Amino acid sequence: MEKFFTRVKEYAEAMRLPFLTASLFPFVAGSLAARQYSSLVFWLGLGAVIGTHTGANLLNDYADSRSGADWQDLRPFKFFGGTKLIQSGRFSEQSVLRLALLCLLFATGCVAGLALLLGDVKVLGLFILIVFLAAAYSLRPFQFAYRRVGEGIVFLLFGPALVMGGYFLQSGIFPDIKSFLLSLPFGFFTAAILLVNEIPDYSDDIRVGKRNLVSVSGAASAYKLYLAVVVLGFLSIGVCLAAAIVRPAAGWSFLGIGILPGIIRVLKEKYVAKVACVRSSQYTILLHGWVSAALIAGIVV
Repeated sequence: MEKFFTRVKEYAEAMRLPFLTASLFPFVAGSLAARQYSSLVFWLGLGAVIGTHTGANLLNDYADSRSGADWQDLRPFKFFGGTKLIQSGRFSEQSVLRLALLCLLFATGCVAGLALLLGDVKVLGLFILIVFLAAAYSLRPFQFAYRRVGEGIVFLLFGPALVMGGYFLQSGIFPDIKSFLLSLPFGFFTAAILLVNEIPDYSDDIRVGKRNLVSVSGAASAYKLYLAVVVLGFLSIGVCLAAAIVRPAAGWSFLGIGILPGIIRVLKEKYVAKVACVRSSQYTILLHGWVSAALIAGIVV
């Protein structure tokens, strides 16, 4: 029995289940913003989101193992450098790939159910585009994460795609300017998570030809790039408040500014110290969660 639970834990780790909040929060926000609600549509949409996100996570581990990126430093940091499940021998590359395809197959089944339920083939078309971007982020020949556009893809997938997607499933309206504006904070703060995780991996990534936005600024100055993305995130919340897309309760999100000096200090002074950078990753995820919760409160309160 202990061996069974250990394996279940490893599968959860491989799919990076604790990080699903990055996709669940924006999808929930978009669904609630529609001001009308179908329970079956919501749960099928949630299943599609979970399947697609976990599938993309697994494809990323597979691709970064194949490229050699995750073999540069074999210490498991959880927040960056991959899960190390392949490198530790607990999973093979092929088993990770098969699990990724199973997750995407599950998501496809949920989307097929949504298309039948809603009678709208647009659902399938948007899903195909999302899966393409999610796969092309990591896999050849595109490998967007290796070509300095990965951050933009993450912004789109975890911002507009999820918020506008949730809104569309409940309201039938796409595109929609209000749901687009609401999606911007989610996109920026998720991109900030990606950036803060790329900084300590900078040297390892450069060795295998993985070029991201940190390779433009350099690790020593990447804190400026991170700060710019976070500032854009808070400015976009201000736009949502000014346009009355969210209610004043969303203003609680600005309390998150209080943890920024600590994050910036680590990124500026200890960007090569991976152990120290774990804290900046943790705090950025906490910031994302706080902002997301405040925005959702601004929708429902």
